[in-house]
Amino acid sequence: MKTTSHAPRLSRRQFLAATGSLAVTFTFPALVKRGMAAAGPATDAGSQLVDKTLVSAYVQLMADGTVRACNGHVDLGTGIRTAFMQIVAEELDVGMSQVTMVLGDTDATPNQGPTIASNSVQASAVPMRKAAAQIRQFLLEEAARRHDVPVSSLVTRNGQVLRASGERLASYGELIENKTLSVPLAADVPLKPVSEYTIVGSPVPRVDIPAKVAGKLTYVHDVRLPGMLHARIVRPPYLGRDSGGMVATSLESVDESSVAKVKSLVKVVVIKDFVAVVARREEDAILASRLLKVKWKAPPALGSMASLTDALASQPSKQRPLARKGDPDKALASARNTVKATYVWPYQMHGSIGPSCGVADWKDQKLTVWSGSQNPHNLHSDIAKMLDIPEDRIRVVRMEASGCYGRNCADDASADAAVLARELGQPVRVQYMREEEHAWEPKGTAQTMDVHGGIAGSDSLVYRFGTRYPSNGAPLLASLLMGKEKAEATVFEMGDRTAIPQYRASDLDIVALDMAPIVRASWMRGVAALPNVFAHESFMDELAAKESADPVEFRLRFMEDPRPIALLKAVAEKAGWQPRKAPAERPTKGVVKGRGVSQHQYVHGTFPGVGASWCAWVADVEVDLDTGKVRVTRVVAGQDCGLMINPDGVRHQVQGNVIQTVSRTLKESVSFDQNGVSSLEWGAYPILKFTELPEVDVVLMPPNGNPPLGSGESASVPGPAAIANAIFDATGLRLREAPFTPERVRAALAAANKETK
Repeated sequence: MKTTSHAPRLSRRQFLAATGSLAVTFTFPALVKRGMAAAGPATDAGSQLVDKTLVSAYVQLMADGTVRACNGHVDLGTGIRTAFMQIVAEELDVGMSQVTMVLGDTDATPNQGPTIASNSVQASAVPMRKAAAQIRQFLLEEAARRHDVPVSSLVTRNGQVLRASGERLASYGELIENKTLSVPLAADVPLKPVSEYTIVGSPVPRVDIPAKVAGKLTYVHDVRLPGMLHARIVRPPYLGRDSGGMVATSLESVDESSVAKVKSLVKVVVIKDFVAVVARREEDAILASRLLKVKWKAPPALGSMASLTDALASQPSKQRPLARKGDPDKALASARNTVKATYVWPYQMHGSIGPSCGVADWKDQKLTVWSGSQNPHNLHSDIAKMLDIPEDRIRVVRMEASGCYGRNCADDASADAAVLARELGQPVRVQYMREEEHAWEPKGTAQTMDVHGGIAGSDSLVYRFGTRYPSNGAPLLASLLMGKEKAEATVFEMGDRTAIPQYRASDLDIVALDMAPIVRASWMRGVAALPNVFAHESFMDELAAKESADPVEFRLRFMEDPRPIALLKAVAEKAGWQPRKAPAERPTKGVVKGRGVSQHQYVHGTFPGVGASWCAWVADVEVDLDTGKVRVTRVVAGQDCGLMINPDGVRHQVQGNVIQTVSRTLKESVSFDQNGVSSLEWGAYPILKFTELPEVDVVLMPPNGNPPLGSGESASVPGPAAIANAIFDATGLRLREAPFTPERVRAALAAANKETK
C-alpha cells in the first residue's frame, strides 16, 4: 500500500517528547481479549485527566506491536467497539487482533461528551482515526530516516514497514521502542484513501460477543471486590417526579430500631432525604429496605395525566422559532386539502432487561466507580460536584450494563454507590429493585405536535408546526436528595430534533414550545425526532389521502435531495410497493391488511448541522377489527448512512431499531397516579414478545463516496408513522396518538361507526 507524505516531518526528539515512556494508570488482567479491556483498580498514580489534544489520548503503540486505542464514547450494545477497532486497525495497517479498545474510562480516555445522537462514528471516531494515521506517518518517516531512503518508497502492511518491493525493513515495535507519541494531534495528517480500505467496510464479527456467551466478566452487575458491602435505597413517596415536584427535606423520621434484627446489617445512612441501608449480604440489604420504618411528608398531587394533550398544554412554555419562510397565514387561506391535527406521543420507559447497578470504592482519599453509564465523563464531573471531591481523585470505569438507549438509572445507581462508599470507607454495590428502576428512571418524555398545512400550487407545501416537549434534564437523584442540587424545574431546549420537515415548502412556520419537566425525564432512542417525524409523516399521508394520491408518489413530488429520493425508491421496490390511494370503503369486521410508508433523516437540533442517516420504512400490518389488535407482519427498512465501517453492524442496528420501535408504537406507555409513576412491576409495562416480531428486510444503500453518518437510532425515526399509515390503509382509521393499543383501535372504530350512523 503506497503512502505519500504531506505533513511536516516529526523529529525523533519531537516524537518522544513530553512523557517519554507510556504511562498506564491501571492494569489489564487476563480479561483483555479481542479488544475488550477490563480495568482494575486505580494505582497510586491517581486519576489522570486525559489531554484530548494529544495523539496519545487516542492511540498508543506498544513495543510488541500491539495497539491500545481509547475513545470517550461507550458501546451500548450497538457494536461501536468493533467499529472503532476497525477504524484504528485500518488506518494503522495492523490486524484487528492487535488492537485493544478502551471506552469511557475517565482515567484513560478523552472526554468526548456523552454517547448520544448517533454521533460516535461520524464525529468521535475522527480524532482517533487521525491519531492512528499520525503514528503511521511517523513510522514511515522513522524507517526512512534509519535506512536513508525516501518516505515515498515505503509502505506499511500488517504492523511492519516494507520497501515497495515487499522487503521488510522494521516492525512497528522496533521503530516505536515502547515510547508514546505525545505531540499535538495534527489536523492535516494524510489519511488512507477509502479505495485502499481492506478492513473498514467489511463485515466483522462483534468482538464483545464471545465473552458474553462464555459468561465472562463483562457487566457491572458482576463486579465483586474484597470486603464489598451491598446497599439498597429507601425512596421518598413522590414516585419518579421531576426535581421541581420534589419536596425539599421531606423526610420526617427514620426508626433504625425497626431493622435492628437484620443479621448482616452494617449501617443505616441518612443524609437529608437520602436514606440507604447497607449490609454484608445483599438479601439482608433488601430485607432491611422493606422493614425500615420511614415517615415522609405527603407529596403534592401530580395532577391529571389522563390526557397528555391537556397536561402539556396546561404547562407554561416558551416559544422558540426554528424556521420561518413566506407568509403561512396568507398561504393557508388559499391552500387546498388542508389538514389541521394534533399528534400525541406518550411517556415511555427505557425498560432495560435488568435493573441498574453501580459499584464504588473509597480508598486512600480516592474514589473509583464502576458504572454502566452512557455518559461516564459527565457522571465523573457530577459526582465530583456532589461530593465536593477534586476531579483528579475520581475515576469512573465504564462497564457494560443492562442497556438504556438514552439514560436509565445507571448514573443514579453509580452515584448512590459513590455516596455510600465514601460514607463507609468500603466498597459498596448498589443494585436497584425492579419497581425502583421503573419508578425513578428518567422516562422518554411525552410530546405533542400541532400541525396545520396544505398544498400550495402543484409542487409545494404550506406548513405550520409546533412541538411541545417537556424538558429532559434529570440531575442525579442522590444529589437532589442530599440537597446538593436545587429542587427546581429547569427548561432545556430539546424538542427541535427533526422538527423541520424535509419536503419542499413555499411557506412554513416551525416552532418549539420548550417547557419544564412534568415527570423525571431524559433521552430515549430517537429523542424528539421520533415523535416529530410521527407527526410529519402522518400528516403527509393525510395530505396524500385528501389528494387521492399514492403515498410514495406524493412524497417524491415534494422531495429534492437525491439521496432520500433514491432510498425511498429502493425501499418501495424491495417491498414490492403497489400504488394505492385512500381506502374507498372502511371494513367493519374480520382481519384486514394494510401497508404504510414513511421516510426522514434524523437531524440533531443539539448539534447544528449534524444529521444522522436517512431512513425509510414500508410496514405491513394486520388489524383484527373484532379485538382491535394490530400486528406488524413485515418491515422493509432502508438506510443511507454513507460509508459503513461494519455493514453487519449497521444491519443489526437497523433490525434492533425496528423491533424496539414496533414495540414502542404498539404497546408502550407509562401510567401515572397522583403520586407519580404507577407502572412499577415488570409485567405492568408491556413490550413486544418474541412471537410478535415482524419479518425485517434491510436495505443498505451503497456509500457512493459519502462519509459515515450515525446509525444508532436513525432507523427508529420513520417507524411510528409507517405503522399508523398502514393502519389507515387497512381500516380507514387515522390514529394520531400512540401507542396503537387494542383499546385505542376499538375506540377509534366505535367513534367511526357512530359518525356513519
